[in-house]
Amino acid sequence: MPDLTLTTGDVDAASAVLIAAATALEARSEPLWPPATLTPERLLKHYPAASWRVAWQGGRAAACMSLQDRDLLFWPEDAPGTALYLHKLAVHPDAQGRGLSGWMLDRAVQEGREHGLAALKLDTATARPKLCALYESYGFQRVAERRVLGFDVTLYTLDLR
Repeated sequence: MPDLTLTTGDVDAASAVLIAAATALEARSEPLWPPATLTPERLLKHYPAASWRVAWQGGRAAACMSLQDRDLLFWPEDAPGTALYLHKLAVHPDAQGRGLSGWMLDRAVQEGREHGLAALKLDTATARPKLCALYESYGFQRVAERRVLGFDVTLYTLDLR
């Protein structure tokens, strides 16, 4: 990917990417996240500022994700220090189709390995076959399906060893 840089902690830029992506999905009748839940203030209630990674291309926020060292909601049985947990991966609509999702996943894998973690884990809506296919094509293994807070989710893991 030419001209990409990754920064940490910019929740305002992450929020802008997420809102743009969520709005575009709604316009295609494929809602994922309500845009009102993606403001910086709302995001900070669940995802610390330091967890945010933003990819910049040509001075514009192009993609984002949150990486956390614990996920008690979706992975309560996991011991601390064993995995990195990915949330809210999104690519701005203006930057889609350029492989940014894979680039972001590569960065998450790199970070997990640098910290000596055994796995990268995530959850996604079970009823989102395109998202499931994206993660599976990257190499994630489907390990479980659960109902969490009224939503059916599929849990995925990627071995980092």
